[in-house]
Amino acid sequence: MSRNFAGKKILVAGGAVTGSSVASVLSSYGATITIVDENLNVQSSFPVLTPDSVSIRDYSVVVVSPGWKNSHPLLRSAVAAGIDILNEIDIAWNIAQEIAPHQKWLALTGTNGKTTTVEMAAMMLQKAGLKAIACGNVGDTVIDAVTHTDGFDYLILELSSFQLHWMRQAQFVTAALLNIAEDHLDWHGSFKAYCDAKLSILDRCEIAILNGDDDEIVKGANSFDVRKVFFSLDTPAPGELGVVENLLIDRAFVNDPQEASMIAEIKDITPTLPHSVSNALAAAGLARSVGVSYLDIQRALIGFHPGRHRIKTIYCADGISWVDDSKATNPHAAAASILSHQSVIWIAGGLAKGADMNALVERTAQRIKAVILIGADRDLIEAAFNRYSPETPLIKIDTDSIKGGASNALMESVVATALTLAESGDTVLMAPACASMDQFVSYVDRGDRFAAAIAKLVADEK
Repeated sequence: MSRNFAGKKILVAGGAVTGSSVASVLSSYGATITIVDENLNVQSSFPVLTPDSVSIRDYSVVVVSPGWKNSHPLLRSAVAAGIDILNEIDIAWNIAQEIAPHQKWLALTGTNGKTTTVEMAAMMLQKAGLKAIACGNVGDTVIDAVTHTDGFDYLILELSSFQLHWMRQAQFVTAALLNIAEDHLDWHGSFKAYCDAKLSILDRCEIAILNGDDDEIVKGANSFDVRKVFFSLDTPAPGELGVVENLLIDRAFVNDPQEASMIAEIKDITPTLPHSVSNALAAAGLARSVGVSYLDIQRALIGFHPGRHRIKTIYCADGISWVDDSKATNPHAAAASILSHQSVIWIAGGLAKGADMNALVERTAQRIKAVILIGADRDLIEAAFNRYSPETPLIKIDTDSIKGGASNALMESVVATALTLAESGDTVLMAPACASMDQFVSYVDRGDRFAAAIAKLVADEK
């Protein structure tokens, strides 16, 4: 496929990380590249146009970055003109068939836990001495991983619903589906469309590692003709992965379906929370599907620690814990975080992405001592508390935040307010249930500013 790009005029929709990688690789194969982006300040060595200045018939191919909706006028024009629309994953897949036909692809998707689990799986393969890398929505783009000079034997792809929506060709040895809960409904238009995008990964794999504790997955997987290996926090049946007392157990990748082998102990997992155990089972399923030993899986789990901004305790004093889970950008993730603690001062709000907050508040209200709200869609959370827990103290912080600005007044106000509410035994938890881009550069920026505000508070008290 790479040879087919030589001499072609290609329009790359989106000039951020994915678009930049695609543009560089396709240019190296002889294509003439133009970037189209709403933001003309995109840093690129290629020409950059705005969508309304593009003459779509000047191009033979449009490469679409994940965030672009199929309803975008430019993409509608491309379809009407009969122009091919490709995405990065499929381009990388076809290039891999030419330059690395031995390479095996594993994939993982879900609403929450994707990054942690794909990194965990990559470490398991690496402990087994395999040349493996996590890529996609984590680390390198897939096209960069395929063309990397190291020549990886295994790619473990973290895939979003956006990437799956546009994908048509890529195939996987094994794919894992962690969970499905409301997220990105503003992009997909409905929960069904979001579910369909996630479940479409089952059309592209030989083995599917599926969360048997998730009703949407169990129900949705019925219509797919693929080998299904379910994992759950219960005792596994033959052909499944699960938990028996304090052990993770494999009854799927064993010589005899009646056999059961120990994968690891629960204490090997950090943190030892239910969703962490579930993620470990999914990662183990991916690893076992390509022959990684139990010893290497256990060694990886013992040495693995989740990345920043994922239920990370950043300070403890006077019996109060301050926990950063800025990566909890939807209600499903926030619920798991809240339910990991007994008495929570909850910091929440941002961009809800169309998600409903009612079920989250109804489920977790008994754990929430008070709530501090920020961000564009905070009124949705306030309405849910008014409905399900009107007695919960609720404080709105109105201090503005300038994206990337030097001032951290917003988060300093949040932290100072939390300190007035918290007592010994409480956890001040930032698990916003929303995306961050209304007030922050990213969830990383949000988490870093939370930590900086706490550090300033501690310094001021000394």
